[in-house]
Amino acid sequence: MNYDVVLELIKQVLTDVVPGADPALLSPNENFRISLEMDSLDFLNFIEALSERTGLPLPETDYPLLNTLNGCADYVASHTDRLDQPDF
Repeated sequence: MNYDVVLELIKQVLTDVVPGADPALLSPNENFRISLEMDSLDFLNFIEALSERTGLPLPETDYPLLNTLNGCADYVASHTDRLDQPDF
């Protein structure tokens, strides 16, 4: 997946998990957990939904990388690129 596709997917997942959220109002490096007032359960629901939609395992050790739109999109795009590459 390319970055732009991933970013739109992340925004969709955020609006699914946090009803009434408007990701268009978030700056790319803003911590959306704080801005959208996501509690731990909201964030876990976001992680689970993102994992289901992308097919990526998202280990807890990587959660700090997934708090901003840019960080999340960079992470997902780089990891899905690895999934797309054939094993030799």
